Amino acid sequence: MVVTVIDADFLALPRHELADAALSAARAAGASYADLRVHRITAEIVQLRDGELETAVITRELGLAVRVIVAGTWGFASHAALTPQVAADTARQAVEVATALADLNAEPIELADEPVYADAAWVSSYRIDPFEVPTADKIAVLGEYSGRLLAADGVDHVSAGMNAVKEQSFYADTFGSSITQQRVRVMPTLDAISVDPAAGGFESMRTLAPPMGRGWEALVDDTVWDWTAELAELPDLLAEKTKAPSVDAGPTDLVIDPTNLWLTIHESIGHATEYDRAIGYEAAYAGTSFATPDKLGVLQYGSPVMTVTADRTQEHGLATVGYDDEGVAAGSWDLVRDGLFVGYQLDRVFARRMGQARSNGCSYADSPHHVPIQRMANVSLAPADEDISTADLISRVADGLYIVGDKSWSIDMQRYNFQFTGQRFFRIRDGRLDGQVRDVAYQSTTTDFWNSMEAVGGASTWRLGGAFNCGKAQPGQVAAVSHGCPSALFRGVTVLNTKTEGAHS
Repeated sequence: MVVTVIDADFLALPRHELADAALSAARAAGASYADLRVHRITAEIVQLRDGELETAVITRELGLAVRVIVAGTWGFASHAALTPQVAADTARQAVEVATALADLNAEPIELADEPVYADAAWVSSYRIDPFEVPTADKIAVLGEYSGRLLAADGVDHVSAGMNAVKEQSFYADTFGSSITQQRVRVMPTLDAISVDPAAGGFESMRTLAPPMGRGWEALVDDTVWDWTAELAELPDLLAEKTKAPSVDAGPTDLVIDPTNLWLTIHESIGHATEYDRAIGYEAAYAGTSFATPDKLGVLQYGSPVMTVTADRTQEHGLATVGYDDEGVAAGSWDLVRDGLFVGYQLDRVFARRMGQARSNGCSYADSPHHVPIQRMANVSLAPADEDISTADLISRVADGLYIVGDKSWSIDMQRYNFQFTGQRFFRIRDGRLDGQVRDVAYQSTTTDFWNSMEAVGGASTWRLGGAFNCGKAQPGQVAAVSHGCPSALFRGVTVLNTKTEGAHS
């Protein structure tokens, strides 16, 4: 049964009393607008090495934050204590910050309109709260999975882990919205490692299970992810990889599995279509963007089979919410339609600057002590209307590669020149898979790459991938985000031999 009720102990916090105190104090001190956010984050990390426990730790963070607008200028303050007096004092402090900064602000803050949501509530889609499961049970499951891999020939070491997060928030603003939310996410990882003592080298292979907006049900059995099948096949795949020939570099046709392609979407589309990066307002961690506003509605981002949607409502998405941290109801919209660049990710300030009627709900703060900033939605590539399988795509390739699983990557500060590697690389000959190769990276520019996409798979190939740790801003903030995509066929992409390239460096 899916959890639909927010935890009673969070509901018992004096949320509305805090809001009344903070918002009243902010208005009395001269703010034209104010919002309060109560934010509680519980996180757990469990990590095993060769079946033995290395780490088991739970962290908790709780606090309140107040944002205000005074004379068109933001002010922000936060505190760990949750009393009405502290909330009022924090609001007055935020007003003092805004007043001090007003003379430096050359661009007055205006917020896009949004309907009022009074006493709204939302819970993400999960069945088993991971924080209701004893840590010993989690260790036992990870240990049992590790044992299956360690029992196989050729597996010398296994790293197994699980991250779980429960995030709860209450938001209220002077427009009249009051919203309580709860969401859960988990990230399972299992890596098998084969060591060659004679050569002094090693190879590794990781399971393909993605981080998910789900609970403990994602790990405990095969209901969500087929652990039995994947753990059984992983040792043979790893053994084959250790003996695989090195790849031949050059222009190559690629069929890329969604377990790899999600990361290319994240780096070359997700970050590139953040409006704050596109106008040079934000450059931390991932730089700015080549997809500047003059290209909106003009740039052929990719081929006509490319439609990319930003979505805050995708079930089990890591960036899925009911409402963002500015009280904007979640929705979905196109970033690229039929290959044409048509949209950005926006918060309420940037929506007004662009002349949009509403924000598309991309505001988020990872802590009660961080100010909300524009963050990424679940950015996903749409599948084909017809049911094209991955095997169908492979059958169209005479000589190429099928790439599965993500690994390292590199992209420039404009989100334009990039290269990506992967977990598993299979040679395609005459439309069929013909064993693994190794030492592979693919390299391109964003627009060349997406314009080389000849076909995408159907809905049966579509899968959510994602990241727990997308970084942005200074001070740094971390957000979790999912990216769905089908398998896809690309023509003539430059493939590098990483072993050869490493020898030249």
